Amino acid sequence: MPNIVVGQSVTDFTASATSENTLSLSDFKGKNLVIFFYPKDNTPGCTTEGQNFRDLFDEFVAANTVILGVSRDSLRVHENYKAKHSFPFELISDPDETLCKHFDVIKLKKLYGKEYMGIERSTFLIDTQGVLRHEWRKVKVKGHADEVLATVKALSS
Repeated sequence: MPNIVVGQSVTDFTASATSENTLSLSDFKGKNLVIFFYPKDNTPGCTTEGQNFRDLFDEFVAANTVILGVSRDSLRVHENYKAKHSFPFELISDPDETLCKHFDVIKLKKLYGKEYMGIERSTFLIDTQGVLRHEWRKVKVKGHADEVLATVKALSS
């Protein structure tokens, strides 16, 4: 059973992030939090997804919402990726998959006929009180950031 369920409080977590941050869910009390999990820095789909969230960043901020990206890449790789694409949000490094497992995003995947365990592109919306309000799994990048923003705005109204 997943550790998180829509409509229930998300258990606090702590993780290392870019800009020499150590972030906890409790740090964001009073703000909505969008956490998007993606497979790998510097790949086409993941870069497009990050850029889409970047391009809507000011609208998320106006809706009292923080954005965090998560992958298994190292902090060094994250820092370069964040700078290269001018991401205004922090990226969490989860090499041991602690946070990925907490949100149940590690799934069996196939690429070129080979099976492996990897991050299933997923996004989670946690409200100002730490309650999971919406989850998107098996995300398709096109239009996704817009849909998340619309859901955030609906939650706030």
